[in-house]
Amino acid sequence: MKTEPQGRTNLRLVGDLTVLRSKVMEDAEADYSWRIDPELASLDATRPVTLSLKEYLRYHRDDVRYPSPWSVRMAIDTHDGKHIGNCMYYDIDAEKSQCELGIMIGDRNYWSKGYGTDVVKTAVTHIFKTTELERVYLHTLTHNYRAQKSFTKAGFTAICEKQRDGYKFIFMEIRRTMWEADQAKSEIELSSRTSAN
Repeated sequence: MKTEPQGRTNLRLVGDLTVLRSKVMEDAEADYSWRIDPELASLDATRPVTLSLKEYLRYHRDDVRYPSPWSVRMAIDTHDGKHIGNCMYYDIDAEKSQCELGIMIGDRNYWSKGYGTDVVKTAVTHIFKTTELERVYLHTLTHNYRAQKSFTKAGFTAICEKQRDGYKFIFMEIRRTMWEADQAKSEIELSSRTSAN
């Protein structure tokens, strides 16, 4: 993953399959179509948005213009610039040294093809390289096996089941020490493959 040297409000993180970038106004229409989709909402343990597009645009504009210090919202693009989803890390808590991660691949054409895993790896790498946070955690529905598989591939470990608002979730985490160990292992493997050639 390459982090191009830009401010937090102009973020651009390049993964193997995806680019995570700061949200812009032009994202609103696709975002809205995903937020009103019942299936996507159910995977996020929420209800579809009932705002009109015009009302949603006002909310989106504030989100873009006035980013919160406790969350970082990013659009997910393919390398050729197609906007396919969103990712954020939020509830940033310096005292507890942790944050929560959320991801949605809204475009179904990009499901089960490694894009979600790439986004999670890219976001986690960015968090651990640019902050002092020690832990990134997330909640995923117990029946969302595709997401659990993706998070596991990205280095997350299932910790326990939790019940919240009538939904059952798997609570997963990755700690800086685990991430650093994986990074070191990957570097050793890459080095041995390179020297073998």
